[in-house]
Amino acid sequence: MKLVVVESPAKAKTIEKYLGPGHKVLASYGHVRDLPPKDGSVNPDEGFAMEWATYGDKAKQVKAIADAAKASDTLILATDPDREGEAISWHVQELLKKRRALPMDVRRVTFNAITKSAVLDAMASPRELDNDLIDAYRARRALDYLVGFTLSPILWRKLPGAKSAGRVQSVALRLIVDREAEIERFTAQEYWTVTARFAATGQEFSARLVELDGKKLDKLSLGDKGSATEAKKAVEAGHFAVASVETKPFTRNPPPPFTTSTLQQEAARKLGFAASHTMRVAQQLYEDGLITYMRTDGVQMAGEAISAARKAVADRFGAAHLPDKPRQYTSKAKNAQEAHEAIRPTDFARERAGSGDHARLYELVLNRALASQMAAARLERTTVELANDRARLRATGQVTLFPGFLALYEEGRDEKAEDEDGAKMPHLAKGDRPDKLGVDAVQSFTQPPPRYSEASLVKRLEELGIGRPSTYAATLQTLKDREYVRLEKQRFIPEESGRLVTAFLERFFEKYVSYDYTAELEDELDDVSGGRLDWLKLLESFWRDFKPKAGEVMEQKPSEVTASLDEFLSPWLFPDKGDGSDPRLCPACGNGRLALRGGKFGAFVACSNYPECKFTRKFGQGGDAAASSGEPADLGEGIMLKSGRFGPYVEQGEKRASIPKDVSVDLDWAKRLLSLPREIGTHPETGEMITASIGRYGPYLQHQGKYARLASTAEVFETGMNAAVAKLADAASGGGRARGGSREPLAVLGNHPESAKELKVMEGRFGPYVTDGTTHATLPKAADPKAVTLDEAVALIDAKAAKGPAKGKKKAPARKKAAPKKEK
Repeated sequence: MKLVVVESPAKAKTIEKYLGPGHKVLASYGHVRDLPPKDGSVNPDEGFAMEWATYGDKAKQVKAIADAAKASDTLILATDPDREGEAISWHVQELLKKRRALPMDVRRVTFNAITKSAVLDAMASPRELDNDLIDAYRARRALDYLVGFTLSPILWRKLPGAKSAGRVQSVALRLIVDREAEIERFTAQEYWTVTARFAATGQEFSARLVELDGKKLDKLSLGDKGSATEAKKAVEAGHFAVASVETKPFTRNPPPPFTTSTLQQEAARKLGFAASHTMRVAQQLYEDGLITYMRTDGVQMAGEAISAARKAVADRFGAAHLPDKPRQYTSKAKNAQEAHEAIRPTDFARERAGSGDHARLYELVLNRALASQMAAARLERTTVELANDRARLRATGQVTLFPGFLALYEEGRDEKAEDEDGAKMPHLAKGDRPDKLGVDAVQSFTQPPPRYSEASLVKRLEELGIGRPSTYAATLQTLKDREYVRLEKQRFIPEESGRLVTAFLERFFEKYVSYDYTAELEDELDDVSGGRLDWLKLLESFWRDFKPKAGEVMEQKPSEVTASLDEFLSPWLFPDKGDGSDPRLCPACGNGRLALRGGKFGAFVACSNYPECKFTRKFGQGGDAAASSGEPADLGEGIMLKSGRFGPYVEQGEKRASIPKDVSVDLDWAKRLLSLPREIGTHPETGEMITASIGRYGPYLQHQGKYARLASTAEVFETGMNAAVAKLADAASGGGRARGGSREPLAVLGNHPESAKELKVMEGRFGPYVTDGTTHATLPKAADPKAVTLDEAVALIDAKAAKGPAKGKKKAPARKKAAPKKEK
């Protein structure tokens, strides 16, 4: 008998069907062992010896594999075709060696798609385990372990409230923190745009003022209302004729098929998927034989796939949408390995597959792959200038001459470009005098750089060469799990703990959170996987510098660390007020100086005159208007900042308002909080008022005694009528309920490998749980209900089913009545 080992039960079931009699296919359910989370798992003094331990919940799978191996004459390791897949095969082989269950004949096979032809071809061409990939895996695990288990104890001792640090996660966190600091430093500038509306041949178009009295105008030239009004009057008073018409044809080529990172980016933009959810759905599509392997940085497709794609394009759109020659792509990503094909469907004739999120992601993969083999789009850009003796206006428009690949697919963008190229233009010639309909002067303000979304952060990590496609989803999930960041409106905002950890690492371990160094380390790991560098030499070089640096920081007293961070963070904690006053001057006592302090529950800012002055403020709140736990602070206009039993609040007369955690309060915010509840307007159906406010459980909307949650305090003041009506309707239909669980599943994981019942994650009265419709298993408290895998759900359901139904409680025996007391 031949024993075949794969990762997942779904994959095992499919492959066993393809291989037929004489083969037994078992799943390892992912990795079977790892470095135990304790000191000494990696020993640098013993040549970086690594102590591996079998996962406790994998004992059943390991025993089944070992028992089957003893009865087999051949072991075929058919795990995924990447570094992690190679490592799983290596771990299985090593465990079987220890148990003396390893067959004499051991083969390693890989396939890029789970189709019958791909599997059978792979079985006919076995190879040895790739020791270079295994060494790269061991080097990466050792590095992550050494960084985590060296830095984390330092953080716990020197930085109260900090949780832990990781090698790649810390650098990704720094990107988010640096962007937030950039936004905070940004000063908005006012500018005005003067635009005239014209009409010609029955079609309207707009033209922007670009020159006035011989002076060219850039974006910020009209910086106030006065200059904008004068410019508007000049345009209103003049008559304009077409001075020039310039038409330029251009082409747009389609993007290549998906890689792991571009799939994560596009799924985030178009489907709203988190990177981790994208990878879970893609994994299931791969295991169902619908798409090729989803962890890849290659952009090329196999020859037969290109032919199939071109045939599908011709069938659906006609030969005109095909380029003369098949398109060939090369990756522009830094350090792309291109070991595998791009992500594509296994059957281009299949236009739909699965349901729900699976169907949506499959369609995205299919359309992108098909578009990559379609003809370029041909477009034409027209620029028209209209002028008189004082002013010059410019209008731009774009016409699609031939859609090409745009008939099927257009790549999403993280930010909308500020251009007018999409506007339609009437046919105009030099000397034409279109009718002027009106002139507008619009006020605008320059905008800071946007916060990172999951898509833009993945893109930036890839550009810098930090991490690898297979690590991005886990990296972002770790940042969220550790509560170093939060997501608001699909954008990352660093929490106080995240900013403090980043500041600590930048101050004391600057080299190890630098973008260049992290990218260089990734290059070296790639050299190991390519056989160009010995993995032990890489570890020795890293540890030689890292260990002394860690020891040096560990020897410092917590007070010394806090003092260094106080100086390092001074520009952020105590920004210049612009009036020449001391930004560190205590607002409570008027003569003490503020400084960073460390406490049991984390960092905070306090007055140097403690204990006489008890003024404090949170680490993440700036300015005099921070929450004070000592004497009240006067914010102006009769509003006082105070601290009570339940935290800081503002008070004006008899009215009070608590300060939410996501607000750095100043006079403006205090007035807004005291003005609540805010009336949004009357509901279009009921005619009754919709209000927004902040309650015991956070920000909310209220209408007719019914409520809908809001994501942040800012939404209390920003939510308009349309959004409010939609949120209330969603809450009424069950989307916003907090109690009793939601009617819709939090996640649909797939079918149980044995019972074939569909497994779902549901929200229940006592927390999230997995269910197959019959058996319910509560999720562990630390588990993210949206990150549960099918394998984990199967294990929970099987464990719960094995326990059997809960036994009823025995009734307590009835108490015997006490004998009546004898009379004396």
